[in-house]
Amino acid sequence: MAEDVKNPEEVKERRAKDDHVVFVGSKPFMNYVTGVVMQFTTQGANEVVIKARGKFITRAVDIAEVACKRFFENKIAVKDIKIDSEEFENKEGRKVRVSTIEVSLLKK
Repeated sequence: MAEDVKNPEEVKERRAKDDHVVFVGSKPFMNYVTGVVMQFTTQGANEVVIKARGKFITRAVDIAEVACKRFFENKIAVKDIKIDSEEFENKEGRKVRVSTIEVSLLKK
């Protein structure tokens, strides 16, 4: 990752934030739930962000709900939800727009 920030404190802060992000894809569902749980328990994170795009958005929401309600029994909560879309060119050269979501979980 190329650092475009000159201040070393900002670099540390950005890396710390990036360490507590779970990107959702096509792996088995429980792998992501375990990843979120591990961030809070073994890595001592106060906040974990679950990011997904396209067809994986529903899976990200399910991961957040299972982590909050089943594993932590409401000891963590949804702090914020951000939605957006990204535009890029597909293999055929067409511009495609894909929805994205970021679900921020916070320890209570």
